[in-house]
Amino acid sequence: MGGRLSRQSSLEDDQEEVVDPGPLRAEPSSSRSTDFALTSLILNSERIPGVLRKNKPPPYGRRAAWIRDIQAVLRDHKQERAMHILKMLRKDLGLEGTFLNDILYRHVTFLNLVDPISHELLLSLARELQCPRKEHDSLKSADRICRQLHYHLTPHSKWHRHSLPRRKSMACLKSSLQQKSKIEALDLSGITLSPRDMQRVILYLQGHGDSLTSMDLSFTDLTDSTLAQAMPALAVLPNLTHLALNGNRLTCATLKELSEAMKDSTNFPSLAWVDLGNNVDICSMPQPLLLGLRRRLCQHNLLPTIPEAQDSDLSEGGVSMSFPLPWDR
Repeated sequence: MGGRLSRQSSLEDDQEEVVDPGPLRAEPSSSRSTDFALTSLILNSERIPGVLRKNKPPPYGRRAAWIRDIQAVLRDHKQERAMHILKMLRKDLGLEGTFLNDILYRHVTFLNLVDPISHELLLSLARELQCPRKEHDSLKSADRICRQLHYHLTPHSKWHRHSLPRRKSMACLKSSLQQKSKIEALDLSGITLSPRDMQRVILYLQGHGDSLTSMDLSFTDLTDSTLAQAMPALAVLPNLTHLALNGNRLTCATLKELSEAMKDSTNFPSLAWVDLGNNVDICSMPQPLLLGLRRRLCQHNLLPTIPEAQDSDLSEGGVSMSFPLPWDR
């Protein structure tokens, strides 16, 4: 039930369901006062002690539940209900529109998406729902796409890659940070990082981060404040080229802070790729961030370019064609 409530509250356009509590019974005053105290604690979660307070599930949990709902209603042959859930899923990921005309024509510029894989899978799922083939083949294909989407949006891929049966424990964090030798990749994915844990990570980066080229902080329950705590230590890593921040609780505030940091060439001097997909409300990469990544990439290797006409072709009346990259627009 908690998952259902969280999904309903995340949608702005859906109407809230009102449940009739029924007739009230006369109860002793002591019982009413106790119930009122418990109700006040539930309604005001900030008054509950941190040990007892249940955190809101991360965004990927809500999205994974929607995907399972799509699979369930398709097995019951409820096509319209599946399309409605798909629309909510696309909206939650920042990809408006469900109909193919909206996707293919009205919203043709998806070049700056932070998660193009999810977009392609959702596009394929919308095609299966709106342009079905044979009933059995369409159901089988849609279920396969849902499984691929569920695998991509959850930490299951991380667990499978490292042969882990469930979410990593804190022992994995301690063993990762106890490596004194120089390593090129630090993988902390799937470990819930509290502000105190992040302080330990920062101390490790300050002492052994010079050789790091890749750092994976995906599905670590990062918030804007926790990442801001680690941003100064990450920005000075000289060889960091890949930074994975997907599957967390980050918002556009982090995107703005990262874009501002990238304007200074001394910050993230080697960064070429950052994964910000599957967060709260980050759906596209801003131009300053793309420009900063391009500048750093040009300093280390050549960008792939489209061949243009040679000077000899121009003299013979040829036309030179050049296509702007997303960060050039």
